[in-house]
Amino acid sequence: MGPIPGTRVESACASGGLAFRQAYLAVASGAHDVVLASGVEKMTDVDGAAATYALSTASDMEYEAYQGITFPGLYAMMCRAHMKRYGTTRQQLAQVAVKNHRHGSMNPLAQFPTEVTVDQVCNSVLVADPLRILDCSPITDGAAACVLASMEVAKKLGRPIIRVAASAHATDTIALHDREDITWIGSTARAAEDAFRQARCGVQDLSFLEVHDCFTISEIMVTEALGLADRGRGGDLVASGATALGGKIPVNPSGGLKSKGHPVGATGIAQIREVVT
Repeated sequence: MGPIPGTRVESACASGGLAFRQAYLAVASGAHDVVLASGVEKMTDVDGAAATYALSTASDMEYEAYQGITFPGLYAMMCRAHMKRYGTTRQQLAQVAVKNHRHGSMNPLAQFPTEVTVDQVCNSVLVADPLRILDCSPITDGAAACVLASMEVAKKLGRPIIRVAASAHATDTIALHDREDITWIGSTARAAEDAFRQARCGVQDLSFLEVHDCFTISEIMVTEALGLADRGRGGDLVASGATALGGKIPVNPSGGLKSKGHPVGATGIAQIREVVT
C-alpha cells in the first residue's frame, strides 16, 4: 500500500484494540480522512510449547517469565486468589466456558463451535491449577480489519454509519507481583470509567459486550471491572444466566476468545467487527 503511512502496533493481546484506537485518533484529529486498522496472527506454525513461550514474552521477563511462569500460570494465581477471597467456584469458571461455547456454536467463524458441559470443563486436562484446558483460549490463526472514516466521508460513501462513541485506554504494572491487588483488573476499570464518561452513558445502557476471556477467570474479573457485577461477584453473575444470550446483558455473543479463537494480534479488531455486525 506504499507510499501511504503505515504503523505497526505491538502490544500483545491488546495490539488489535490499540491499532483501532490509533486509527480512531488519526481520524478524530483530522490528520486522515480514512484509516484501515487490521490485525493478524499465525500461531499454528509452531507447537504449543513454542507458542506458550512466545506469549510469555508479553509478561514480566525480568522476574516472572525468567522463573518459568506462563500466562496460564499467572491467571491461575489470579484465579486462586479470587476463589479464596470471594468464594468463586470451579463450577462458575466452567459456566463461562459452557456459555461461550454455546454462543460460538452459532458463529460460522468460530474455531471451536462445539458445545461443552460443566462436567467436561471440570474434568478436562489440567493446565495450571485450577485452570483446565477448556478454561483456556486456543492457539489460533486469524485476521480481521475495519475501516474508519470521518463522518463527512462516511456519509458520502453511503454505507451504514456506526459511530465510535468513546475510546479509552489505561495501563497497569506488567509484573503481576507488583500489582496492588491481583484479583482486580484496575486498568480495565479505569479505562471503562473514562469511556463511559466520554460516551455519557453507563454500563446499564449497554446491550451486550465483547470482552477478553483468554481464560474463564478473565471474563469473570473483567465483568467486575466494567461494573456489571460487584467486586468478587462475577462468578455469581455468569451463574445467574444474565450474561448468556437472552439474559440481561449478553457477554461474548461471538463465542469469545474461548470458542471463536484468539489470534492474538487480530483479536481486538475481531471483537470490533463482532460489535458492528
